[in-house]
Amino acid sequence: MSLLFQNANAKMINIAKEVFTRHLDLDPKLNDLYDERRKMLMYEDILYNLGYLDTAMSLSDDHIFPEYARWIYRLLYYLMKDINKETIRDQMILHFDILNDVLVEKLPENQAIAASMHIQNAITVIKKESNSADLPERILTGNYLDIKENYIRHLMDGNTRDAIRIITEAAKTGIRLEDIYIEILQKVMYEVGDLWHKQIITIDKEHYCTSTTQMALAQFYSTIFSKPRKGLKIITCSVGSELHEMGIRMVSDLFEYNGWDSIYLGAGVPKEALLHAIKEHRPNMVGLSVTMPQHLPLCLEYVTSIRAIFKDVKIAVGGRAFETTDRLWEKWDIDVYKENAELLVDWATKNIST
Repeated sequence: MSLLFQNANAKMINIAKEVFTRHLDLDPKLNDLYDERRKMLMYEDILYNLGYLDTAMSLSDDHIFPEYARWIYRLLYYLMKDINKETIRDQMILHFDILNDVLVEKLPENQAIAASMHIQNAITVIKKESNSADLPERILTGNYLDIKENYIRHLMDGNTRDAIRIITEAAKTGIRLEDIYIEILQKVMYEVGDLWHKQIITIDKEHYCTSTTQMALAQFYSTIFSKPRKGLKIITCSVGSELHEMGIRMVSDLFEYNGWDSIYLGAGVPKEALLHAIKEHRPNMVGLSVTMPQHLPLCLEYVTSIRAIFKDVKIAVGGRAFETTDRLWEKWDIDVYKENAELLVDWATKNIST
């Protein structure tokens, strides 16, 4: 449950407006430095900051808000090429100081103390980032580098046919399906997400890359669904309004490839719909995916409800959101967290039987 803003969106908006106004009053040169678009982005960032702070406090996790601050600092570094990184650092620290002052005034003392701790941790991270060398452009590394570079090059060129051909030919060389999924396609999609984050590519390009990669995955379905069945079943979905589904789609596919029957519910699945599906299909395992950290509290609600009603079903969680936490999954009543689909399949093979 939200700690800062229970049933009070208006309260969050009022706090955001107060922070925005004070920031401009304390640093009037921003009126010249920022155009109207940047001022609107600044206000939207305040709302995001409050949302992530609320998530961190709700889950009592010390990593979520500092990792978010690091993400924002790097985003501004890439977007505001005309502003040096020290200025960005100083603006962010001033903003967090103002945010802290407003929350101290508006919140009960115990909540204000908790909020201040998260904010100070975020300031420490920003200072460390600004003192590092210039942030490097991340490039694809690791195994199958030539394949990944060729694939993403064709994606950037909008060359669907050759992009899919790259993956088809990779499979013909004997590369394991698990490696095609995780080491090639998943890593490329992480890179695509980072390119969009830096606004090097637009949202339409990101959507195109996603849909093309889904087509690349589809060519393996005849092989995936031809495997002998083990009499085991998994239900998978992305939590709540979470729209990122590529990772959990890969989980379903690799479980099918290993002889499980998968009930893939996709993205944006309400809790009651998931509970209904579990009651209907009686799976051995439920897999929940979260990409954006603000959906983690809802994921916890899903876990709690599943555990209360279905005592015997195994519960697995995963997704990039958990990577920003202080091993949050260890506090939850789940059976397993794994970093990728192959590791989860390996765990299930060892721990679940018919």
